[in-house]
Amino acid sequence: MDVWIDRFLAFKKIEMGASLHTLEAYGHDLAIFAAFCAKRGVTTVEGVTQAEILGFVVHRRQRDKVSARTTARNLTAIRNFCKFLLDEGAIHDNPAELVDMQKPARPLPKLLTENEVERLLDVPDLAKPNGLRDRAMLETLYASGLRVSELVRLPLGALNLDIGLLRIIGKRRKERLVPIGDEAAHWLEKYLGESRPALLDGRRSEAVFVTNRGGPMTRQHFHLLVDQYAKRAGIARKISPHVLRHSFATHLLEHGADLRSVQEMLGHANLTTTEIYTHINRERLKKVHQKHHPRG
Repeated sequence: MDVWIDRFLAFKKIEMGASLHTLEAYGHDLAIFAAFCAKRGVTTVEGVTQAEILGFVVHRRQRDKVSARTTARNLTAIRNFCKFLLDEGAIHDNPAELVDMQKPARPLPKLLTENEVERLLDVPDLAKPNGLRDRAMLETLYASGLRVSELVRLPLGALNLDIGLLRIIGKRRKERLVPIGDEAAHWLEKYLGESRPALLDGRRSEAVFVTNRGGPMTRQHFHLLVDQYAKRAGIARKISPHVLRHSFATHLLEHGADLRSVQEMLGHANLTTTEIYTHINRERLKKVHQKHHPRG
């Protein structure tokens, strides 16, 4: 089974353009499933039946005590794997086809208020090269709704600041154009002209955002920076870069943007993924009504 898992992961990487994060998640989930099957004496893909998959789901929930969301993710990996095996002719029937479980309710994403965003943007020390860089990164993230991986991988060739657009290569290598607005374009230009040369100190890089060592910014480093800046801005809850992406989408909708446009800017393949933000708006409106209406 391990050989077929390796082939599946190679297929996802080469043919489907899956990210390293996605590949690691699939690899982890399938390794757990393979270990479970091995304990039941099933070591080949031909031996996997619906019983193994159902047993695995029950085992994960009852014995491993994992959440419904984690189990659903495990099952998604197994479904994708079995479909790949069927397409490759390794199996003749798909044992995962009829296995289903109720999808867990999607929690509403964490958000910042517009006031909190302003406070966060004002925290970096603009007198320091890395402070100006961080301000440019935060402004760009909030103005565009990029995924953090898209932000840190942004190459110089993706920028067209004259017309305020970013050319983004997102999931599955899909390309999209994202507007960023005058404010973010201003901070990007200022960073590129003043701070980036100082950080590079004569070194060369194709990455827009670089560190003190001249290398590209990493997701982990930027995640840490956002959390630190949030604390300094007086935001008590834990904040990640993804929260700015959620805030971008929600604030756009609150100010009248249509859902299709927001979907395109976020790079969502399916509109249902974007619709979570309409639920956020409804929940917030309910809270405002309950708080301020005399008969709320």
